Amino acid sequence: MRSTKFLILLAVLGIFSACRDMPESHQINPGGYTGENKAPHQNSPGHGAEGQQSEGGSGHLTEVSRPQMIAEQMKSRGEQDNAAPSVRVVEPANGATVSSSTVKVRLELGGDLKGYRPMKDSSGMGNHIHVILDNQPYEAYYNLEQEFELRNVADGEHTLRFFPSRPWHESYKNAGAFQIIRFTVQNGGGDATKPTTTNSNQMMGNANIKSNSNANSVASPEGKAMEKSTAGAVDLAKPLLTYSRPKGEYKGAEAEAIMIDFWLLNAKLAGDGGEYHVRYSVDGGEAKMIDKWQPIWLKGFTEGKHSVRVELVDKNGNLVDNGGYNSTTREITVAK
Repeated sequence: MRSTKFLILLAVLGIFSACRDMPESHQINPGGYTGENKAPHQNSPGHGAEGQQSEGGSGHLTEVSRPQMIAEQMKSRGEQDNAAPSVRVVEPANGATVSSSTVKVRLELGGDLKGYRPMKDSSGMGNHIHVILDNQPYEAYYNLEQEFELRNVADGEHTLRFFPSRPWHESYKNAGAFQIIRFTVQNGGGDATKPTTTNSNQMMGNANIKSNSNANSVASPEGKAMEKSTAGAVDLAKPLLTYSRPKGEYKGAEAEAIMIDFWLLNAKLAGDGGEYHVRYSVDGGEAKMIDKWQPIWLKGFTEGKHSVRVELVDKNGNLVDNGGYNSTTREITVAK
């Protein structure tokens, strides 16, 4: 009887010793991201009720090649994707003071266009210019033959950034494509209590403006009511990252692979011979690096809302600050 109890005791001690010596690789979430994007809160977008990362989080996303439907679209565009379009800001002038909450924008396009022209086609897509007020999500400017309006712009100093884009919102990255200006709204009368509530390109102007014969014209100037900015002043001599995509809602085939794209000023990434990196994370998950200035596509987003953060960091992984613009988070919706 005593020998039986002794054998049982030895077995229990053996099991305890094995559990104690289990390697760390068996821990839950080994090597999890511990930077600014910490583990998600319970019931946060892209995560289950127990706060665990869902398949939509960055741990389950896969970087894939350019989607086939975009590759086919590129073939049909001829030489446009080899163009080097440049943008010139006609209005507002850099350093201008505007005495209205409605700020009119006029641009001119130049450079080696190879047929590139901003224009909305019958599908509602087409080449366009990304217009970014401060660090808000961009608005698409399709018809340069008419003004673009920024509405309900708050009093104070602002920045405007511009760069040409393809129909699937991939930016042109050639010299001269990117422009940035500063302007000030003074006594404009904007209502700071009425921020924009949608990221769509809905026309919101005066219905009494007549259209012309151009098929790309609309009954009113393109434009959008704008949110009050929370970003600070930009130092144009310092590295600057401009967040472009992803943005808004993704449906059907476009939700299969979602693009991350951005514009860089005064910064060269490590894979291009520089010392900077672009760091991204999805739903507060593991942070990953982009080391060449080109878009990437991620596959594996689940249906629902997701947050995407894109940041510019130095060779040591430290955020490169510039008025709060170099770390931007956007919320997107995936509807498969």
